[in-house]
This record gives sequence, structure tokens and C-alpha cells, in this order.
Amino acid sequence: MPIEIVCKIKFAEEDAKPKEKEAGDEQSLLGAAQGTAAPRDLATFASTSTLHGLGRACGPGPHGLRRTLWALALLTSLAAFLYQAAGLARGYLTRPHLVAMDPAAPAPVAGFPAVTLCNINRFRHSALSDADIFHLANLTGLPPKDRDGHRAAGLRYPEPDMVDILNRTGHQLADMLKSCNFSGHHCSASNFSVVYTRYGKCYTFNADPQSSLPSRAGGMGSGLEIMLDIQQEEYLPIWRETNETSFEAGIRVQIHSQEEPPYIHQLGFGVSPGFQTFVSCQEQRLTYLPQPWGNCRAESGLREPELQGYSAYSVSACRLRCEKEAVLQRCHCRMVHMPGNETICPPNIYIECADHTLDSLGGGSEGPCFCPTPCNLTRYGKEISMVRIPNRGSARYLARKYNRNETYIRENFLVLDVFFEALTSEAMEQRAAYGLSALLGDLGGQMGLFIGASILTLLEILDYIYEVSWDRLKRVWRRPKTPLRTSTGGISTLGLQELKEQSPCPSRGRAEGGGASGLLPNHHHPPGPRGGLFEDFAC
Repeated sequence: MPIEIVCKIKFAEEDAKPKEKEAGDEQSLLGAAQGTAAPRDLATFASTSTLHGLGRACGPGPHGLRRTLWALALLTSLAAFLYQAAGLARGYLTRPHLVAMDPAAPAPVAGFPAVTLCNINRFRHSALSDADIFHLANLTGLPPKDRDGHRAAGLRYPEPDMVDILNRTGHQLADMLKSCNFSGHHCSASNFSVVYTRYGKCYTFNADPQSSLPSRAGGMGSGLEIMLDIQQEEYLPIWRETNETSFEAGIRVQIHSQEEPPYIHQLGFGVSPGFQTFVSCQEQRLTYLPQPWGNCRAESGLREPELQGYSAYSVSACRLRCEKEAVLQRCHCRMVHMPGNETICPPNIYIECADHTLDSLGGGSEGPCFCPTPCNLTRYGKEISMVRIPNRGSARYLARKYNRNETYIRENFLVLDVFFEALTSEAMEQRAAYGLSALLGDLGGQMGLFIGASILTLLEILDYIYEVSWDRLKRVWRRPKTPLRTSTGGISTLGLQELKEQSPCPSRGRAEGGGASGLLPNHHHPPGPRGGLFEDFAC
């Protein structure tokens, strides 16, 4: 039969201790043992927070209509702030930008651009040999036979050299150039450099970036003025149409910087015979934004990354590299105007490779070849005007001077005049229209308007959340053990089994009355006066 012993212990200093510590209601046994304070409740935090309205909505005090209205006002202001903040964030993530144009001050000297010109006719008919006509049949459309009428089946010619064919059969600048002047000084064909494009053999004036010619004044007569004979009698007859067949007569011209290779078949403009064409230029220095505001090619640590065969990166150089890779993949060779040391494509597959290049790269920036614009770019704006030449008096003079008739002069001669409008340049720069500093400023204004908060207010809220969370984690990790005795009203109740397990006294022999061993504890009173904090309770 279980026996329960009830002991009533009277403390000597019971009246001197506070009732709060006697009940143990403010903190747990573990917290009391470690001496840690309990976290602040929401009412205490709200009464000390700098967030406007939080103390009136959640602070200490009775609940009523006034507190309810304050809570609604606080929630409404918070919702309005979040709505405005979301709109500001969406506007910032669109990365808006604007373009600022700043005209530069006039300079005493301006670097003259490079001027590339090509005759639209690629091969001179009189310069083609029988072998050239045979090899270029697919490119020119001429019948593959010699001048005696022998057809292709009976013809045997050595392997062609496309570079040699273009050099021999292309229009020679020394024959086309009739007069040349730059800033009032005479120039000649030696001031032009040979360059190959889709039009074959072309020529570039002022091509060397290391020795660029300066222009010391603006207006007509201060730039490049040339007279050309396009030699229409040398144009190829058209037997059948190909993709390279041209029905025009004249030249193609491109004005570009020295660091940029000519891409004249897409970026050039035409100049017709029988006219004097005036090209008024203005230098434009463009600055684009990289990601995430724009799509320009950002500079590396030292300079723009170079492409093989070119000294600097440009969109034209990138496009030519892409064309070369497409031709190499399809034909295992390259065209003459493409950079590199690979084998030149033979004439019999030249037009096939050219067509494949146009088809594969027809998508532009969305196609397989994406060439981003460099972040710093120099280009030349152009205004083109023209007048008819020659007049009746000059036609007779030019016919006598060049030993031609007047009809030939009108059908073949042209004048090209390229000059700076003024020695000023336009600086066009993309700028971020809404940056991070503007976003933070707008967010701070909205926070102050609706909820009266700042960065420090947010830190207060985060600190309170950390305090409460950390306290709860400590309670979970260090949950106290269930106490072995409970005290209610000064009465302690101990079970017999607990008393036997917790007693430090060794088991005694059977008691003097013949009872069971260790059944009841012995109370001993040591000699001397009783007193102290409590009465002794021992075995």
C-alpha cells in the first residue's frame, strides 16, 4: 500500500521576501538561475518606438474606439507607403535613361575622317582574260567561253588566284582620279590605301590612324575634293542576272573613323556621274550605357578587346568576323575582304559562299551574330546635296583637256567634295534617368510622409524581432527539467518513491519495531539552539 508523507516547512524569513519571488511567476527556473531578463512585450516596445502612431495603436492602456482608430490610421498609412514604394521600385527596375546632347566648343584643328570609295563595277571588262571569264562565270554571269567561241568543255585553265584577279581587273585609282585637293593642297593616288570590300578593290583616303590628316577650317574648300572618271565603257555586259549583278553606274562612298574598317555595302552612300556631290560632315562622339541601362560593349580594364585582324573593336569589324566564321563553316575558306590567314575561296564557289553569308546573318542583332555597340563611338553625321556638272562651257573644256567627247564627260565624270560643316563636335551621352540615389531619396520621402519612419526606425523593429526570436530559441534549446517537488502555499508533497530516490541516507537495517528497512526518515536535532533560515529536515 503506497504511503505519502506530507511535510509543512516554515521559513524564518518568509515575511521579508517579496511575494513575486515566492510565486516565481516572472521568469522560469532556468532564466532565474542564469540571471537573464525577459524580452520586452509589444506594448513596451510600441511605447518607446520612433514609428509614428505605433505607441498609440499598440502601447499600454485600455482598448477602446480611440485605439482602434489609431490602428486603422497606421495600417492605412503603411499600405499607402507600400503601394508608393512598389511603384518606385518598378520604375527603377525598368532602368530608364535619357540622351543628353552637349555641343563642344570650336577647336582650332579637327581630325579628318577616313573616306573609302569603290567603283560599283567590280571587274573591268577589258582586263578580263579568257581564264578570268571562265573562272568568274558564276560571279559575273558571262558565258564561260573564250573570245574565239570555245565552250567550257574544251577549256583547261590553272587554278585561279582571287586576290590577283581583283588587283588586275579592278578599276585602278590612277586611271579614275582626274584631280585631287585636300585643304587647298594637291593630292594624288599615293595618298589612298587599297582596301578590299564586297565591291572588290577599293581605296581609302586618310586611312592611317597614326598619321591622320587634320582639318584646320570648316566649309567648302577645307576638306577633300576629288574628280573621278567611273569608266562606264569598262562595265561588264549583262548576259544573265546574278546576286552580284549591278545595274547602277557610279561609286559608293563611306565616311568613317580610322579605327573602323569599311562596311561599304551596307553603310555607304552612292554618288552618281554628272553631278557634284557635297557632303557636309559633323563629328559626333557617342557614349552609351552598359548593362543594365543599355546594351553597349563595356570596356575592359585596359582598352576595348581586340578582334583578330583589327586594332580595335567596332560593329563593322564584328560583323566582318561573323561573316568570316559563317563562310568558314560552310565553305572552309574566306572571302578576300575578310581578315585572317585562311585560304581564299575560289571564284566558282564565291557567289555561293556570299549568298550563304547573307542568309545566315540576315537576322541582324537578333540573328546568330550579335555585335553590340561600343560604349564609346565616333561617327560622322552627313548632309548631302548635289548639283549637275558639267555645264556647257566646262563640258567643252573638260573634253579637250582629257581628250574625250562631251557625252563621255557627262556620263562618266563626277566631283565629290567632303568637308566639315564647322570644327565643332557633338557629344551625345546616355545617362541614367533614375539611379539608386534617387530611389533612396524618394523612398525616404514616402516613409517620412506616411509613417514617419527612417532607417533607424527599421533597425529598431529588426532589433525587437531579433530579441523576441532569440529568447524563444533559447527557451526551446534549454527547456528546464520538470521539478521533483511542487510548492503550494508553503506545503511540500513528496511521494514515497521520490523520497527514497532523492534521500542521501544509506539504507538502514530493519527498524527496531520490526518494520521495513528505510520506510521512514529519521529526524535528528543536533545539539545547540534551533534557528536559521529553516528548520532542519534530514534523514
